[in-house]
Amino acid sequence: MLNTEADALDHDMPRGRHRLRATGIARRWLAGSIAAAVVISPLAAAVGTANAAPTADCLWAGASHPQGATVVAGGWAFTCATDQGGARWRRGASVDAPSTVANPGAAANPAGRFSPGAIQPGTEYNDYCVGTQLVDGSEQMYQVVSDRWQAAGPISQWRFEPGAGPVPTTRSASLCPQDPVLWPQS
Repeated sequence: MLNTEADALDHDMPRGRHRLRATGIARRWLAGSIAAAVVISPLAAAVGTANAAPTADCLWAGASHPQGATVVAGGWAFTCATDQGGARWRRGASVDAPSTVANPGAAANPAGRFSPGAIQPGTEYNDYCVGTQLVDGSEQMYQVVSDRWQAAGPISQWRFEPGAGPVPTTRSASLCPQDPVLWPQS
């Protein structure tokens, strides 16, 4: 706060000059404050915009969907939302409606094609071995977790369109390595 009392300023000046000097200081301070506000306000607005969480779209089979959009796939409603700054699908209630989006299955790496939370029926891409036994990837539904598919439940929970269904693997257990029995050393 600016003190304009005579004793707060130079005592050798006449009283009238105190007011002029204080008024001049106040004017310079006010002008400087306004100039600073004019310079800082756009900068603050730009910084505020840069720090605001971007509203990223969700991906489903490569197609972009805006925040708040709801799609139906495999008998489930999925809504595009954000989670920790990233776009993701949130699975809602089971619905009795046909799919509104393409469902190619979990046939390749989901990065750039599906946002986290999306679920697809499994395919050969998801086949894996347990010992010498091949486990058919089409027996599960898979959900995008980060940049990979993770089992999300049995394929019986996925509603296929009429005339469609899970496609069994064409692979065989011969792809699984022979598992030698290793006994603990005594």
